Amino acid sequence: MSTTPTTSALSDSEYQRETSALLARIEATTDRWLQDDVIDIDTHRTGGLLELAFPNGSKIVINTQPPLHEVWLAARGGGFHFRWVSGRWSDTRDGADFIAVLSQHASVQGGRPLQF
Repeated sequence: MSTTPTTSALSDSEYQRETSALLARIEATTDRWLQDDVIDIDTHRTGGLLELAFPNGSKIVINTQPPLHEVWLAARGGGFHFRWVSGRWSDTRDGADFIAVLSQHASVQGGRPLQF
């Protein structure tokens, strides 16, 4: 049973603002890791799609879904959908926080603890 509502509380412009900030945060974090020689994660962004490529050849793809007001995450460990709930992106199945899920999968795929 889902623990999140079925509709977003964001307007279209708020959704755009929040997803842009989310993708920028992820890009800034990976850039900082590269600068600090933590891990070499290549990023490629096309519009609302951000691809993270890890040194072992695996990838994580984050994709905005404007018609649904969702953010999708695809990793080796599975696919996840997130909606804006109470000021954060929450998994539509279990309410898990997007940043926590991303960090968990990036840590597994990167072979070291990574916290976004």
